[in-house]
Amino acid sequence: MKKRQDKFLKLLRQYFTIHLPQQRQSSPHTITASRQTWNIFLDYIVKTQNKKLENLTFDNINQDVVYAFLAEMQNSRGWSKSTYNQRLSCIRSFYKYVAEAEPLLAIYRQDLSAVHLLKTPKIKPISYLSDNAVKVLLEQPDVSTRTGIRDLFFMVLMFDSAARCGELLNMTLEDFNVSGKSIQVMGKGGKLRLIPVTVDTIKHFKRYAAVYHSESAAKTPLFYTIHRQRPEPMSHDNVARFMREYSYTAHNICPEIPLKVRPHQLRHSRAMGLYRKGMPLSLLAEWLGHEDPETTLIYAYADIEMKREAIEKASRNSETINEPQAERIWEGNEDMIQRLCGLH
Repeated sequence: MKKRQDKFLKLLRQYFTIHLPQQRQSSPHTITASRQTWNIFLDYIVKTQNKKLENLTFDNINQDVVYAFLAEMQNSRGWSKSTYNQRLSCIRSFYKYVAEAEPLLAIYRQDLSAVHLLKTPKIKPISYLSDNAVKVLLEQPDVSTRTGIRDLFFMVLMFDSAARCGELLNMTLEDFNVSGKSIQVMGKGGKLRLIPVTVDTIKHFKRYAAVYHSESAAKTPLFYTIHRQRPEPMSHDNVARFMREYSYTAHNICPEIPLKVRPHQLRHSRAMGLYRKGMPLSLLAEWLGHEDPETTLIYAYADIEMKREAIEKASRNSETINEPQAERIWEGNEDMIQRLCGLH
């Protein structure tokens, strides 16, 4: 029993300190999510089974324990189906590693395979443009004309901020903060949020404001049309019309651009770009104004290229690293045990 006990802690440590970061080259976000799962899971086992962390063995964890743990987390923490599945996958991933590193322990992986993922609604694929496609689209407005300056600024601002079309159309002149390099938008549910913008976008704003807002009051709609001699917010139909025209001419230059680019595709394009550059989904959810952070998962599901790269990296780094037996200075020190297991 002592040998098995040591094996559990040793394999858990190797999983977090060697397998995930070195062999699989997992992202820091993936490793953090797995650590959090195992911290919560081990804490649950220690409390419910009245065990010390250093005495836990593979026999302390079976499908009944995992089912009870997940059910408790749903009740006490309100875990959604997606969170439930993510945590279960983190647990399963460790046991997959155990079965590969120590084939005699594969029986434990087989036992947990009976714990099934929950069914979740299928996520509809999103449509987004590549960086090159966005560049070609933004080259279409004729900035020697008044409307061309307006149309270009609208698309630049929408792409840079990843704001919704309606959020931009509801903005007033004072909502664009040049000194703060940010804009303020009113999102769904009447929630205000600040979004940073680039220096390039500010340059576009200044050129646009010089033409459209040389004498405007602070409360004037940022994007407007004149109706009965008064500025009123520009309509969604107007935005859809000029984007349809520009996408048609851009398609002739870059065939990957759809004949009808919709405003929301610029938002998706920006969000996908930020996700690919490493922005955590939690921060991306705040950026986009998603009330339910799980909505942001569409970008993780959509990024097939990132998944393919991850698979290739895992394939190139599939050799198991043999780690020498560590001196058992951790006995009786639960904080040190967690650190040795890579859980801090």
